[in-house]
Amino acid sequence: MKRSYLSTLKPLVFGALLISFSCKQEAKETASTSAEAPVSTQGTTGSWGDQGDGTYVNPILNADYPDSDIEQVGDTYYMITSKQHVSPGMPILASKDMVNWTNVGHVFDKLSWAPEYNWDRMNGYSFGVWAGDLAYHDGTWYCYQIDYQHGLMVTTAKDIKGPWTTPVFMLPKAKVLDDPAVFWDEEAHKAYVIVNTAGKQKSEANTIEGNENRIYEMSWDGTKILDEGKLVYTGMGAEAAKIYKIDGTWYIFLAQWTMGDNSTLPGVKNPKNDRKQIVLRSKESIYGPYDVKTVLEKGTAFNNRSCSQGALIQAPDKSWWYMHQLIQNDDIPFQGRPQCLEPVNWVDGWPIIGVDEDNDGIGEPVKQHKKPIDGYPVSAPSTDDTFSQATLGLQWEWNHNPRDTHWSLTERTGWLRLKASKVLPHAKGYGPNINQWTNNDGSDSDFWRASNTLSQRIMGITTGTAAAKFDISGMQPHQLAGFVRYGGAFNVLGVEVDETGKKHLFYMNPMAEKTQGPAITTNILYVRTSNTSNQAFYEYSLDGETYTRFGPIFTIAFGKWTGDRLGFFSWNEKEDAGYIDVDWFTYDYDGPKAAKI
Repeated sequence: MKRSYLSTLKPLVFGALLISFSCKQEAKETASTSAEAPVSTQGTTGSWGDQGDGTYVNPILNADYPDSDIEQVGDTYYMITSKQHVSPGMPILASKDMVNWTNVGHVFDKLSWAPEYNWDRMNGYSFGVWAGDLAYHDGTWYCYQIDYQHGLMVTTAKDIKGPWTTPVFMLPKAKVLDDPAVFWDEEAHKAYVIVNTAGKQKSEANTIEGNENRIYEMSWDGTKILDEGKLVYTGMGAEAAKIYKIDGTWYIFLAQWTMGDNSTLPGVKNPKNDRKQIVLRSKESIYGPYDVKTVLEKGTAFNNRSCSQGALIQAPDKSWWYMHQLIQNDDIPFQGRPQCLEPVNWVDGWPIIGVDEDNDGIGEPVKQHKKPIDGYPVSAPSTDDTFSQATLGLQWEWNHNPRDTHWSLTERTGWLRLKASKVLPHAKGYGPNINQWTNNDGSDSDFWRASNTLSQRIMGITTGTAAAKFDISGMQPHQLAGFVRYGGAFNVLGVEVDETGKKHLFYMNPMAEKTQGPAITTNILYVRTSNTSNQAFYEYSLDGETYTRFGPIFTIAFGKWTGDRLGFFSWNEKEDAGYIDVDWFTYDYDGPKAAKI
């Protein structure tokens, strides 16, 4: 639950300024593959995550899990992360040691609050689920988030795995931008939410450049706003606040952009964008006044990639830790925004994150460190799937809400069936909208208007190989289906059926330019894709043993706030007709994988 950390630090002596953001703390307790795919019986390690020797290598969650927030209940840490327009939304992961994380669910089974996220519209790209705040209070789970197009919402559950209630809207989009965080002050019996309101409520009297952050009082049940809010901090790009109360002192963690030379002062303009983690502290009130200090900046561990935005957590031995994302200002962050775990050292009452490698009083990320908690096995989010369960694995997500009548795990036991829908019109209100998807990068192609594309995240940036077995006997004329890698851009390898019913292999690049391959006369097709760093290629096979390269080596890249993903597509250019069946999916990568039972 969101509450105070008490008696965990020596009394601190502080100062003053103004700011805002959310609350964190100690909380109270209240598939194996077919014969054609190799089976591992032990957990494995790789170049990141748990090293199996009592240490970990950052990023500990090296995939597109951005905008994390963590809540501890009992001996378990629960994490939520954002993922825009994909469905289900707001993944939930769990860990016993802060290092090894597994999927446990999603907050939003569907992005049900707006029609643009449905399969028959698919024009919610880049919006939907943004950074959220996870809280546990009085036996209830809360998840807060702001849909930029619709406003601040909250949903609740009695069990972290759901069911979660229909979202309740608390503030309209006209007043708020993003990144809510909450705090229950048990001593004063008051509840608060801090929100980045950007310039939406800014008056001429506030001449400070940047985002305004406001604290609103909430009802004790966390579902209603009780006042007009109070401005507590303004700063360039200031967002992603979290509020903590430790030994009677208020701390607000904020991510803030600078335009950096060597300066570490918040708000200093310089030529190159950089994002740092700042902290505000006050002994007087949640409303301040606050002192401010930069506590985390980019360092040598990640090639000067910016790092910020996360959650403060505590281990059973009372040591403090900070989980945060790496930002996308790097040459090849094609896995998206991964999560790093940092030790926290308290210096003169300030939480210095990571290790101060240049002795300037500000922390930088660590590459390798001793684990916070020992004794738990190597684990990781699920990847491989034989589609033998009654429900989809939690690693899978749809591009927008799916057309549920057009996919099945039961029509053919042990296979995933994807039925082809007619591609949506190239007209206003369908497909990518006027936002980050307007440049000449293939955003007007059929792929972005094809319903029921199913995918999961890639893991890491070194090497990886994914493969799948398809039955294409149910395909119909004008249908295209197969394997896709996509983030901000897509590259596909699949089968196209012409008007006479003949099938051909094809590769399609991000500009929707097709290269036709050989005729396919078998019912079974195997597709494999591999990458070394950001260079990837496709192969196909008719027998599952001998693979042939087809298509070019292509570059996978971060784009439109999304890392690369692996999955399946199926659409029809003329009508709702045809289907493909997927027997299994495997993914081997250079990172931790759980033992298979």
